Amino acid sequence: MLIANIREDIAGRFRNNGEWVMVTNHIAPDSKEIVERLEKMLSGYNANSSDNIIKRIALLHLTFEHTHPFVDGNGRIGRVINNYLLIREGFVPVNIKFIDRKIYYEAFKEFDEKGTAKIMEEILGKALTNSYYKRLAYLEGAHIMTLAEYAKKNKISHSNLINKANRQTIEAFLEKGVWKIGVSKNKS
Repeated sequence: MLIANIREDIAGRFRNNGEWVMVTNHIAPDSKEIVERLEKMLSGYNANSSDNIIKRIALLHLTFEHTHPFVDGNGRIGRVINNYLLIREGFVPVNIKFIDRKIYYEAFKEFDEKGTAKIMEEILGKALTNSYYKRLAYLEGAHIMTLAEYAKKNKISHSNLINKANRQTIEAFLEKGVWKIGVSKNKS
């Protein structure tokens, strides 16, 4: 469904024998390995149901994208799977599409070289926090302003606020690539 009307010839099916995919420097495993790899990925995810959800989804995401079961649309499908699992577990969906691509690819490099998912865990954790901050600000009916506006109005350093936002020590969130913050209406 995610790539229907784009590539009807490949939509909804795994790669066939002889269909190879290369993403950056990674060549996806042979198509004959897809089903076994995905079964192992899902078994591992389900077997560790008591583990932290971020750790579980980070590993699943990296394994799925490493396997690259489809000719096209793997990123979109991987992000949908992440959000399906988060929602199923009672969390809000996240958006990791617009994060720093360099860090995102470093997560795959770490996974390829060390088999670990620490960078992806950090990416997902920050995305989840960002998603909560954004939703809470809107649900509370806060006045939403950019951090630049907030800094100017409160006579504080904009770069300091950006650093705090990146470290998530203030309730700022990224929206369409711009850092914003919700301020209660009586404080704005």
